[in-house]
Amino acid sequence: MATTAACTTRPSSLMLTYASSSSSAFPQDLTPSLVSFKPTKPLFSTFSICPLVLRPNRVRRVSLSFLKEPKSEPFHVVSAALAAEAEVDEAVEDEALKGADGSAAPVTVSKPKKGKAALLLKRDRTRSKRFLEIQKLRETKKEYEVKPAIALLKEMASAKFVETAEAHFRLNIDPKYNDQQLRATVNLPKGTGQTVKVAVLTQGERFEEAKNAGADLVGGDDLIQQIKDGFMEFDKLIASPDMMPKVASLGKILGPRGLMPNPKAGTVTPNIPQAIAEFKQGKVEFRADKTGIVHLRFGRADFSEEDLLVNLLAAIKSVETNKPPGAKGVYWKSAHICSSMGPSIKLNIREMLDFKPPANA
Repeated sequence: MATTAACTTRPSSLMLTYASSSSSAFPQDLTPSLVSFKPTKPLFSTFSICPLVLRPNRVRRVSLSFLKEPKSEPFHVVSAALAAEAEVDEAVEDEALKGADGSAAPVTVSKPKKGKAALLLKRDRTRSKRFLEIQKLRETKKEYEVKPAIALLKEMASAKFVETAEAHFRLNIDPKYNDQQLRATVNLPKGTGQTVKVAVLTQGERFEEAKNAGADLVGGDDLIQQIKDGFMEFDKLIASPDMMPKVASLGKILGPRGLMPNPKAGTVTPNIPQAIAEFKQGKVEFRADKTGIVHLRFGRADFSEEDLLVNLLAAIKSVETNKPPGAKGVYWKSAHICSSMGPSIKLNIREMLDFKPPANA
């Protein structure tokens, strides 16, 4: 059976694809004239070809010898160039269609930031009018002496409630090492100005001693069960040494809240009446956080300047006395005091450590 084919002088994409399937070409073989080839009319209107004639065990292919180019330009190179150009045009059209549909590109969701990375930058933070006004009372980079700093703290405590006086000491320690951990207590001579609710875990004869010493809550196994059920109506929990095996089961509950009895904090002691009296009078526990900073309160803004000064010096002395054995080099890096709702005031460390309290204090 005779097979006929008619086409224009320009080869069609179907023929070129057929030809390219039986030959191979590489991009480096293409010349600029071939790459720039573009048909001027739709390809489907420029050619017609009869279907292939099939026989039971044989397929006779149509002869396209009339499409062959001169020997100087191999035909398979032309077909490869046109096929590559067709693929590029299809990719461009696909991108255009996606844009026309308005479908948004997939957005990669970033992981939420944690810790310091989640804090806003200084330029993005907003402050209240009250804070901006009292901030003008201090010089930002100035290091104040202790007495002027306390006077300035009282002046800047302008909130609608009585603010707490706080001290923040940055130390040259790394608490991830055991010999550089800091945890201790300080007895503030003038108290904290707050009412402390003390609970005691004990048994036997010490049960009555704790009640007579002024403990707000006294119990044994019954109090342990109440704490497991969610009872947390106390500020300090003191335990006698014989109760510690039972108190160990409360570690996951009391530990994150800082209420777990500990000998270093003075909350595990056989002398329960003395411990109760000290915490009622103003004994404060402090510890260095994971960055080596100690945060503690040393009074209230309505205290007199002399009382705040005595309490602050007692806190400084306690931090200096309990210096970890593994601390090397300069121990004090910086020291600041502030009210709970006011800006910080930087202290002169040398003057702070050498300061002598008044004789009548």
